[in-house]
Amino acid sequence: MTVADGMVVKTQETSAVADKAQQGVMELLLINHPLDCPICDKGGECPLQNQAMEHGRAESRFVDKKRTFPKPLPISSQVLLDRERCVLCQRCTRFSEQIAGDPFIELLERGAHQQIGTAETADVLDAASRTSGGQPFQSYFSGNTIQICPVGALTSAQYRFRSRPFDLVSKPSVCEHCSSGCAERTDYRRGKVMRKLAGDDPEVNEEWICDKGRFAFRYEAAEQRIRRPLVRDADSGELVEASWTDALRAAAAGLAKARDGKGVGVLPGGRLTVEDAYAYSKFARVALGTHDIDHRARAHSAEELDFLAAHVAGGPRVDDGGVTFTDLENAPLALCVAFEPEEEAPAVFLRLRKGARAKNIQVFHIGQWSSPAVSKTFGELLACPPGGEAGAVDGIPEHAPDVDEGLRTDGAVVLVGERAAEVPGLLTAVHRLAERTGARIAWIPRRAGERGAVEVGALPALLPGGRPVTDAAARAAVESHWGLEAGALPAAPGRDTTGMLNALVTRDLDGLLVGGVDLDDLPDPALARKALDAASFVVSLEMLPSTVTAYADVVLPVAPVDEKNGTFVNWEGRRRPFTVTLEGTGALPDCRVLDTLGVEMDADLFTQTPAAALGDLDRLPVDPARAAAPDHPAGEPPKPGEGQALLATWRQLIDDGSLLIDEPALAGTARRVVARMSQATADGLGEHVTVSTDRGSVTLPIEVADVPDGVVWLPGNAPDSKVRATLGAGHGALVDIAGGTR
Repeated sequence: MTVADGMVVKTQETSAVADKAQQGVMELLLINHPLDCPICDKGGECPLQNQAMEHGRAESRFVDKKRTFPKPLPISSQVLLDRERCVLCQRCTRFSEQIAGDPFIELLERGAHQQIGTAETADVLDAASRTSGGQPFQSYFSGNTIQICPVGALTSAQYRFRSRPFDLVSKPSVCEHCSSGCAERTDYRRGKVMRKLAGDDPEVNEEWICDKGRFAFRYEAAEQRIRRPLVRDADSGELVEASWTDALRAAAAGLAKARDGKGVGVLPGGRLTVEDAYAYSKFARVALGTHDIDHRARAHSAEELDFLAAHVAGGPRVDDGGVTFTDLENAPLALCVAFEPEEEAPAVFLRLRKGARAKNIQVFHIGQWSSPAVSKTFGELLACPPGGEAGAVDGIPEHAPDVDEGLRTDGAVVLVGERAAEVPGLLTAVHRLAERTGARIAWIPRRAGERGAVEVGALPALLPGGRPVTDAAARAAVESHWGLEAGALPAAPGRDTTGMLNALVTRDLDGLLVGGVDLDDLPDPALARKALDAASFVVSLEMLPSTVTAYADVVLPVAPVDEKNGTFVNWEGRRRPFTVTLEGTGALPDCRVLDTLGVEMDADLFTQTPAAALGDLDRLPVDPARAAAPDHPAGEPPKPGEGQALLATWRQLIDDGSLLIDEPALAGTARRVVARMSQATADGLGEHVTVSTDRGSVTLPIEVADVPDGVVWLPGNAPDSKVRATLGAGHGALVDIAGGTR
């Protein structure tokens, strides 16, 4: 009721009627509720339990047998339902329908038989329920329904019966799986993480996280995790365990020899904290004397490097005019360019959906098909062939004048994903669009450490703070701060990732220092393998065996997020600090390993701890000279001939990523692996299509979608669809298609 003048409110404290009514409600709630608190996962943190203890009757007047159901009932591979515990609060149904846009949980039956379920639970209901229709509960945000359930009705298949809430120790933490930097709470017991919950941060993720951030943490305790240094034995050629002293000496000697020869390249990867990325950046310049460093373990381009220098490095952050999550929610118009928000940054997707539902913001997507993110943000697809996105952006004034007008409205934003690096001229077109309309640009990469790596100069053309390598004053300032001699830093930019790999193949580079990089994520995995095979010396800092450690001469184990302090810089430019959760494991952060390795090479990095590394970074004078705007010509996508198609591809949130190992329940919620194409393109192919290049082929079931004719879409790194590794091709490539069988 709305508060009114003269209203008198009586509570159980002042009114016997209110007290009796409250006890009656509790009595009704507990009529059929099982008395299984000691074995219920919610026991100890259950709101109903608390209410019953405070307001319930000491004795029950009901002696009849309570209603029971078969249990547990799998809503999905990740969410289990105990229906007799459900109090029909409808939190899960409201969340699924309103927040996530996945209305797959619904109320079934009526009266005393009412319960929640999905179409897949119909086999345990009566015949009337079997006609209810619906879909299986498949959502990237299903774990939130477990957390907000006020009783033990919805439980996690991963956590069920593994611990009691009062046995857990909780620490605040930050998600490492995408660039949003969502707040989390990590609960652990006896040195082992039991679960992760969404933290409450109104400025970032509010109170929600995706299932990947909630459930993908078992890689830290994987049996195959590397816990001791490994050195390749000269006689057997195998990696064998060694002491830290021997491994560091071997790594230092090999890198020094390679440095004094043709040089060493550095590939830090995109999952690093800002402290670790800074250590790599400083190690490359101080210990190796090179600008050959690039964190982009994915498709990249010189145009993207110019764009990052002009718009991201040293650019506006959350506290000085940069685009924020709140801005997304309140923007009059948001244009997503080469960016799939639900797959690449789920928290961004939730804000866009919230703004579209509550404030009618307009969301437009430049892409190839109406993905779930398009429909769930009530958006409109501006379809174009893969590789034609630059032309689509330039054509907005002519073909979508309403979008052009909306972009001129104060607060409009353009969200650019990392896939833009694969399309020649696209980032230049985005820059022109922003210049013409006044819309603000936000670059939203997929990996958690990318924005921080840009800020600390883990790129061949940038120094820390966004300073161009070619700027003499910037080099002098950095040399002074680092205690280097004048002129110690090279004046010319270094090689990018592909340039370093090519240089290794041609013997123009001798060594390689690699962080958390999977070769199959690179534009040409075959080239990467050839390069590492040709390298004279390779050092890998890793947690798990990978495609890189198979070639490494020395492998140095590093700590995962829960075993170190650090800071992520999210796509907003907002720092997201976290502290160590599991203490006493002995695992070392990258910055500590690199600092010790630097000492072995007579180079002082002063990055012994994350705090020392961050302090050293913050003491650098910040006065970057802004780089020139990107100016690259747009390319025309090739015309597919008979039996050919243009390849569109991007990675899905839940795929075969290395941090999703040992998560079978989470993998069960991944989206179906299919090839999407138009009906005209699919005609005559049958139920399956084989997509091939001269490198290999991928065969998948066909799903007809609103894809432009002559285009086939494949998931980037899913089971049976390893696009980079198998086809050696990326977004916008020309591929052959034919009918296939499985």
